[in-house]
Amino acid sequence: QGKLVESGGGLVQPGGSLRLSCAASESRYSIPLLGWYRQTPGKQRELVADITSDGTTNYADSVKGRFTISRVIFTNTVHLQMNSLKPEDTAVYYCNGRSATDNYWGQGTQVTVSS
Repeated sequence: QGKLVESGGGLVQPGGSLRLSCAASESRYSIPLLGWYRQTPGKQRELVADITSDGTTNYADSVKGRFTISRVIFTNTVHLQMNSLKPEDTAVYYCNGRSATDNYWGQGTQVTVSS
């Protein structure tokens, strides 16, 4: 099993909501930065949102006001609450964890927004 284990994702209608979760196998001291990226075929992976161990968040402009990233420090788990989903949010979403020396990726989970 990898350092990051994802859950959530699936098919939702436009305007709907989904919640992604990612559990890190190491503490916030080993993996201080957690976040979510997404990728569609033929495009580069892009940052969706990330959060530091002290709770500082960062969002892509395209998701501001719709997505919320949060973190449970005790379990070093990160959640991405996605509301008001749009078809252009369709992608494979990857959990990312990083430190000064390491960079980890989850296995990816498909999010499809379609009627």
